[in-house]
Amino acid sequence: MLRNKLVITLTTAQGSRQYTLGQITKYLLAMFLVISVCSFFVSNLLLVKTTDHLLNLEEGFDSLSLQYEDTLGASEQQKGQLDQLSRSLSQLQVEKKQLKEENLRIGELNAVLDASLYGLEGLLGLPASGEMTPERAGELSMLISQRTFYLNSIPNGLPIQGIRISGKYGMRMHPVLDKRTMHYGIDFKADKGTPIYATADGAVEFAGYNKQSGFGKLIILQHGFGFKTYYAHLNDIKIKSGQFVSKGQLIGMSGNTGRSTGPHLHYEIRHLFRPVDPAPFVAWDMSNFDSLFSTVKGIEWASLKKMYPLNQTLQTAKQ
Repeated sequence: MLRNKLVITLTTAQGSRQYTLGQITKYLLAMFLVISVCSFFVSNLLLVKTTDHLLNLEEGFDSLSLQYEDTLGASEQQKGQLDQLSRSLSQLQVEKKQLKEENLRIGELNAVLDASLYGLEGLLGLPASGEMTPERAGELSMLISQRTFYLNSIPNGLPIQGIRISGKYGMRMHPVLDKRTMHYGIDFKADKGTPIYATADGAVEFAGYNKQSGFGKLIILQHGFGFKTYYAHLNDIKIKSGQFVSKGQLIGMSGNTGRSTGPHLHYEIRHLFRPVDPAPFVAWDMSNFDSLFSTVKGIEWASLKKMYPLNQTLQTAKQ
C-alpha cells in the first residue's frame, strides 16, 4: 500500500509528522516543479532580451542625443549665417541709400557747375553755348587763365574806389599855371587819406617825394609788357622802392602834396615811357577783354595777341 503513496515527513521541535498524498497530488507537484523551472528559465531569457533591448534603446537614445546636438549646432550656425546675411543686407541698403544721395549730390553739383560755366560765358562776354560739353568747359578754363594773366600784368580797373573823375586825359587849362597844357592822366577827386590800390602786379620803381615833377609824394610801379603806372599827390606811401606788389594791394593814401589845388589822386599809365589815356584801361575787364586792343592805338597789340595761351592751344589742337 505504501508503494502507491507519497509520504512526506515534517520534523519540528514537537516531533515528526508524516503526510501521505495521492498519486494525482504527486503528478500535480511534479508539474508545478517543471513549470517553475521553465518559468525560471523563460524569465531569465526574457530578462536577458529585455536588458539587450534596453541597451539598444540606450544606444539609440545616445545616438539621437548626438544627432540633436548636431542639429542644434547646425541650427545655431545657420542662425549665425542668417544674422550675418541680415547685417550685410542692412549695410547694402545703407550703402545704396548713400550712393543714391551721392548721385543726387553729384547731379546737383553738375547742375551748379553747368550754371557756373554758363555764367562764365556771360562774364567773358561770350554767347551762350547750346550745350556745355567738356571741350567747351576746357576752352573756358583756358580762356579764364589767359585773361586773368593779362589782367594781372597790364594795368586795369580803378586805383581808388567810389570817387568821381575831376580831370580827364588831354589838353586842359592848368589850375595852377593858368595856361593850356597837356594832362597825361586822370584826376580822381578824393578826400585826404582815401586808400589807393595797385592796378596790376609789378615792382616799385619809385616811392617817395618828387619835388621836380610837382607830383609831390609819388609812386611809380613797373608792370609787364612795358607798362608803368603813376600815383601822384599822395598823403601817405605804404610801400618802398624795389618792393614787389600785387594787383589790388594797398600802396598809399590820397592827399594834396606837390602842385595841387585840393585832395585828389593823379593817375597815369605809360607804355615804353609814352603816356597813354588811362580811361580804356580803367574800363577794361574780363567781359570786354578784346576791346582794349582795338581802342588803344599806338601799341603793337597784334604781336601780343600771338602770345595768347588759348590761341596757342587751339592752334596746336588743330594741327
